[in-house]
Amino acid sequence: MAPRIPTEADFAPLAATLPHALHFPDPRESTTAILVLLHGLGDNEAPFARFARNLALPGVLAIAVRGTAPLPPSLLFDDDGAGDGRGAAHFHWGDDVSLDRRTGDLDPDPGFGRAAGLIMDRLVGEVLLGKCGWELSDVILFGFGQGGSLALGLASALRKTPATVSQGRRPEAFKGVVSIGGPLPASMVSTRSARDKSDTSVLVCQLDEDRVGDVEREFNDVRAVCWRRRDVAMPRDVEEAFPIIEFFADRLRGGCR
Repeated sequence: MAPRIPTEADFAPLAATLPHALHFPDPRESTTAILVLLHGLGDNEAPFARFARNLALPGVLAIAVRGTAPLPPSLLFDDDGAGDGRGAAHFHWGDDVSLDRRTGDLDPDPGFGRAAGLIMDRLVGEVLLGKCGWELSDVILFGFGQGGSLALGLASALRKTPATVSQGRRPEAFKGVVSIGGPLPASMVSTRSARDKSDTSVLVCQLDEDRVGDVEREFNDVRAVCWRRRDVAMPRDVEEAFPIIEFFADRLRGGCR
């Protein structure tokens, strides 16, 4: 059976636990793939909803999702306007907020159990697969920073067990994953020594060689890009955006029904 085009009403039950913004292609009936966007630490879904609208991938329904917990006010800074009591605009995906004892920085792998459960069981399992009849192979994940780590982790975790994700369906592979500056979190990688690599195609941007190696050990198809500047940020020009657009185009061509 062909999948049904989702509507706003399909996502309405998620509003309280997984707030989101939707961008439908024009016309809606042209939808052939789903893009889930996961923001970075301390951000929210609004900039990524704008990014999806500006990107305007043909035939792609974009879902920008808000992090599952607000960032503690003590971690917000006055110099960016975030320390003025508006902490409700700043979210993260981790089970906790903790410091890395080695570096004193925020732990890049705080555990993602709650976020993974909400995204896979509610958004993907109940709505996209269960209600609307789509497959995991129709879904692309795009994440920045901590959101990129979560995206890679979700793809990796599909191999943990042969159990179903939802609605009696066996885990497969996503259509693709893009992570900008987000390393693969060890907490979401299977501990089985004889595990196969994931078949999800991956593009990682602005990761160092060791972090890229971590991803290559878990995924069959990995493309890595480093921009000329060293900082981690969303693409600022055509040169930086091109590898991402090329990856999207490749995955959308290769995954058409």
